[in-house]
Order: sequence, then structure tokens, then C-alpha cells
Amino acid sequence: MANRSSKTNTSCLYREQSITAGTLIFAYLMCSLSGNGDYFIVPVIGKVFIMEALIYGSFTVLALVALVFHVFALKTKSQISSANNPHFKRFQHSFFLVYFMALFSDWLQGPYVYKLYQHYGYASNQIALLYVVGFASSVIFGTTTGPLADRFGRKKMALTFCVMYSFCCLTKLSSQFFWLFLGRVFGGISTSMLFSTFESWYVYEHTETHDFPSEWLTVTFSKATFWNGVLAINAGVFSNIFAESLGYGPVSPFMLSIPFLMMAGLIILKTWKENYGNQSLNLRRSCMDGLRSILFNETILYLGIVQSLFEANMYIFVFQWTPVLGGANPPLGMVFASFMVCIMIGSSLYSIMLAKKFTSEQLLVFAVILATVAMTICIYSTGEGYLYLSFLAFLILEIGVGMYFPAIGYLRSQVIPEELRAGIMNWFRVPTNVITCASLLLVHNNTIISSTQAMFTVCTVMLLVAIIISIRFVRLFSSNKTPLPQSEDQVPLTKAEL
Repeated sequence: MANRSSKTNTSCLYREQSITAGTLIFAYLMCSLSGNGDYFIVPVIGKVFIMEALIYGSFTVLALVALVFHVFALKTKSQISSANNPHFKRFQHSFFLVYFMALFSDWLQGPYVYKLYQHYGYASNQIALLYVVGFASSVIFGTTTGPLADRFGRKKMALTFCVMYSFCCLTKLSSQFFWLFLGRVFGGISTSMLFSTFESWYVYEHTETHDFPSEWLTVTFSKATFWNGVLAINAGVFSNIFAESLGYGPVSPFMLSIPFLMMAGLIILKTWKENYGNQSLNLRRSCMDGLRSILFNETILYLGIVQSLFEANMYIFVFQWTPVLGGANPPLGMVFASFMVCIMIGSSLYSIMLAKKFTSEQLLVFAVILATVAMTICIYSTGEGYLYLSFLAFLILEIGVGMYFPAIGYLRSQVIPEELRAGIMNWFRVPTNVITCASLLLVHNNTIISSTQAMFTVCTVMLLVAIIISIRFVRLFSSNKTPLPQSEDQVPLTKAEL
């Protein structure tokens, strides 16, 4: 989930005057009735583009929906039960404080990675190479970070992440290709740490050290997904202020990230306890044992395939949405904000549906189906040039993403063995990065995949495979799991909570 805004140019946040959402929606409807081309004239305000009106209006409506859904999600029984446990709240907040700082530092950089390389004068093929290096680094070196964390300690690996990612930010001060290349190498490794080490540490502390109910894991993952969207929107605003409004340039968001990484590292050092996976294995054997566990355990294998295919489509989408909508000259910053609000809606929807007797594995299938529907719409809309329909499809996809992350987080905690957790999670990311790299190279060189429509077709096929595999996973998981409560609505409340 780390480079999702890599092509978002927040300098495109514009225009001349402040416009209320209500006025824009009304004007857009009037324009639709009168058929006035790409823009319309609003008294006092002046010229307003249709796409701009649609995006600002959509963001307002979606934000209100996200707020309503969040309120309903907070009233589910697991949310109430966990919220009334002061020990759990303290533990959860101590994790969120660090994890959100790490995520915020990552989001700060996302909108300006591409622009920074452009600012330094690099051609598009050189920029594409730098992106591929980051994904390739995660494939080649990232798989070792999990076994290292399991053996030497996840707290130590989290501290290493803070130092290493700070070094990546410092490399952006140089315009030399060598330093930017090196920064991407270490950036790929850091990304692997961010999305495996922190979760591995939390799951161990939650289940082994504190012995909290496993159903409360869904509460944490759902909240993390919701607030991740809030962090992304605020990070986009902050990075835009420093880079554009204050005139510090595209390198400033990277420098702004370093204090957050250092603060996260200090809190980890002072407050986190160390925990481990399997300490008896050497590095090579640990890597191979993780791979062997995936290949010879169907439940883990199927979950890994679903994760790899879904997240590969998610990363490919990152590089496709900007050129698809770019013809209408939209405010890209607001488009990105709308995507993040949809993720928040999906996260709250996950909690609500979980309370309505759905299970996490069923909601995972539902999230994949939503993504498949969105990609199918994109095949049609990009072929016919229907930009508004493409935008709607993108919003549907992001709602699916918001449901996917808490579901996959909980299911990983249930099926991956503790002693190999971080290593297996990094193996899951290998196919994701390989597929993303291959897609980038094929699209950029106009070889096998020669159009955006063809790329969306490939994505749809991959997601259809993911649906089939996820259904198979549900059957296996349901037959193998122990008789624990099936949904958070079944978590009993204490007398104090009633």
C-alpha cells in the first residue's frame, strides 16, 4: 500500500477561486441538462470545468458517507467491547502511534517521487527504471527481512526500518543517478519491512503477550485502514504546502518525513518489547522454510495467491489512473483524496458487515469481486473514452481496497504460523512486485500490452482468478479453523459493557 500515490502531482491542486460543493453539484446538473461541452459558466465564480465540479462534489458526498459509516462502525459489539477494555486501548494506541508515524512519512513522499525525478531532468524511461528498481529490490532483498526479523527481533527490524528509510529520504538531496538508484534499492527493502515487521510485532503482542481475543484483531486492522486514508489525505496537503505553497520544491516532503521516522524510532526504542519468530533457523533455512510452508499448505498458498493478485492490480492501477483521467485535466490532488475517502468507507463497511454475521473470509471474496467489477467497467470506459464512468469505477475499486486490507490482515494472523510470520508475509509480496515490474515494463515499451484498455483486461483476468482462488480458500479455511466466534457480533459483552 506504500507507493499508491506515486504519480499524483499535487501541484495540480487548483483553481482561481473557492467554490462550494453545493454550487458545483447544482451547476454540473444544469450543465448536463443544457449540454454545454467541457465547462460551464457560473455567475460570480466564472468558468468551471465539468470534471472539476464532479470531483469536488463527489469528494464532499463521499466524505459525508464515510463519516456516517464510521459512526455506525463504532457501534458494533467488538468495537464497544474492545473500547471498554483500558489495557487493550493503551496497547492499541501505543502501536498506532508508531505505525501511523511510519505510514505518514511514507505518504508524505508518495505524491512527489515522480515529480522529483522530473525536476532533476530525468527522462520517462529513466524514471520507469528507477521505479522498477524499487520493486525489484523488494523481490530480491525484501524476502530476507522477514526471517531476519523473526530470528533477531521484530523491534530491532522496526528500528532498522526507521534508520534505513531516513537514509532513503536523504538520497533525494542529490540529483546524481547513482544516489537516486541506491535510494530506490533501500526504499524497496524498507517497504518490505513496513508491511511485514510492524504487523508481525503487533499480532504476536496481541495474541501471545496480552492474550486479547483474536476477534479484536479485526478492530485494529479496520481502524488502521480507516485512519490510513485520513493520514494519506493530510500528508498530501502537507507535502503540497511545503513543496508548492512555501516554495521549498519537490525534495521538501522527503526531508519532512525524516523527523516522523526518527520520532517513531525513539518511541519504539523506549516503549516496545522485543518479540521473535523462530530463532533457531539460519537465514537461508528460514527463507526456504517460509517458502515451503506456502507451497505445501493449501490454505496459506491460496491466501498468498489472492493477496499477490489483488495487490498487483492495486499497484498497476496507481500507474494507470492518472493518464486515464488526465485528458479532462482534473484536480489530481482531489481525485487522490476521493480515493482515500473511499478506502475509509470500505474499512467502515467491513466492520459493519462483520457485525451482520459475515465472516472475514467472505468479505475478502466480496472485496475481490468489487475490484473485478471496477476493472471490467474500466475495460469498457477506457475503450469508449467515458472518463466519468472510469472515475466511478476507480471509486468502486477503492471501496474494495478499503474492505480488503482489514480482511487480509485478520486472515493472515489466523493462517500464518507465528515462527515464520514475517518471512511468509514477505514471500507473499514477491509475485506482487514481479507482476507490477513486468506490467510497468510492458506498458512503457508498448510491447505485448500496448494500451490502457489491454492492461485493464489483464487486470480483470487476474482478479477473476483471484475470485476462484478466494472461494477455494473460504472452503478450506472454514473446514480447518477451530470453533471460535464467527463474527464480531458474537463477541460477548461484560456486565460493565452492557
